This record gives sequence, C-alpha cells and structure tokens, in this order.
Amino acid sequence: MIIEILCVGNELLSGITLNSNAHWLAGQVASAGGIVKRVTVVRDDLGEISDAVKEILARNPDILVTTGGLGATYDDLTLEGVAMALGKKIVLDERAVQMLTKSYAVRKLDYELTEARLKMAKIPEDSTPIQNLLGSAPAVFLQAGGTKIFCLQGVPTEMKAIFEKHVMPLVKKGVGRFVAQEVNYNVMGVTEAMIAPALARIVESYPREDIYLKTHPRGYRKKTPQTRIQLISRGKDKKEVKKRLDAIAKTIENEIARLGGRVC
Repeated sequence: MIIEILCVGNELLSGITLNSNAHWLAGQVASAGGIVKRVTVVRDDLGEISDAVKEILARNPDILVTTGGLGATYDDLTLEGVAMALGKKIVLDERAVQMLTKSYAVRKLDYELTEARLKMAKIPEDSTPIQNLLGSAPAVFLQAGGTKIFCLQGVPTEMKAIFEKHVMPLVKKGVGRFVAQEVNYNVMGVTEAMIAPALARIVESYPREDIYLKTHPRGYRKKTPQTRIQLISRGKDKKEVKKRLDAIAKTIENEIARLGGRVC
C-alpha cells in the first residue's frame, strides 16, 4: 500500500510553520503497515501544484494525500492545481455548498455565503466533497487512474479527523492483516560506526519489509558516546514477528556487550 503526501503552503517553505501534518500522516500510515514513498512540499503556486500532482501520479501510488490550500483566500490553490493536472474544470458543487452551510450551522456561525466563501465549494468536476464539521472547507476525493486522491485541509485538527474517518480505513484494507513490534536500546559507550557492521549484516539477512533497524546518535556524555538503536519487526503473523524480534534483539545485545557498551 503505497502512499504519497503533497503539502501545499508558502509557510511550510519559509520556516514560519513546522510541517507537522506530514509527520503525523507518515506515522499513521506506517502504524497501519502502509509505506509513505515520498513527501513533496510546494508553494502556493498553481503551476507548481499541478506539476507536483502530475509527477506523483506518474509514480502511480495507491493513495495521494494533499494538505492545505482549500480555504477562501486568493492563495488557496490546491484544488485548482489538482484540476489542472487532471485536465478538469473547477465547478461550484451543490453538495459542497450544502456542506459549507452545515459546517457553519454546526458551529453556530451565521455567515452569509459570499463569493469568497463559495470558493470553498468549487471543486474539480467528477470529484466528491467530504463534510468537514470542525472547520469550513470540505475535503475532496477523486480518482485518477489507479490512484485515490484525497485533498485535505491544512488545519491539523480538521485534517486528522477526515484522514482517520475516510483515508485510514482504505490504508488498512489495502494492507490487510498487519503486526508490528518494536524495541529500543539506549546504549552508552558505542558509536554508530562501531555497531554499523553488525547491523548491516542483520539487515542483509531479512527481507526489507520485515524489519526496520536504525541507529540515532545522541551525542556524548562526559566523552562517552550515546546511541539509540531502534528495531521494528513487521509482518502478518504475530508469532513470527515476535520470534524475529527476539532473535535480532539477542544479536544486538550480544554485539553491544562485545563492543564494551551497556544498555541504559
């Protein structure tokens, strides 16, 4: 189950806003057993959005999730960019208008549907709006070849609610049965370079999709190196996943001891 993420917004590329949406989405996909192959970030520019969508669709992911650019302002251009990439028109969708009205009513906001607000109900033709009860602009779903495209909001609370309800079930269904177990070692006295050869041998001994093994240097404490070793075993059978985790963990523990390190 291959997923790509496209984040839109000048603020993400100027250092004003941390891209927490991409971080959260990648974690959710990974926890379900899916694979985020790439995260792309572009400015609020129609051509750049369109080009990015075309490039992503050429790689034929199962799902493309976009975040940001669905609002009422002049620089909210995501849906226009997606439509341009697909050769579609942007149309005022009556379902989206009704959703917009409902979102205001739920939050007890007596807003007139001005032209600016109706912009949030203009979506690519042949697409489906998705109700957003935590904000105003609906999310949008459409299909392009074998790729399902979900255009989600940039506001994290709104984006997360719609992803969990409408996208995550598709990820889980596509992945099927999935189990993951993890162990972490905080090691004193061993650097990345020292333990790298042993970890390389472990990784080469298993299919790439079965394990994730990564070192994270933690600097030095009183001239003693600190390293975190992260091990994840993955698969469809819980017993096999646990057996693999235990075997690799034992190998790592032995190597740490051989190198004169200790687990904190």
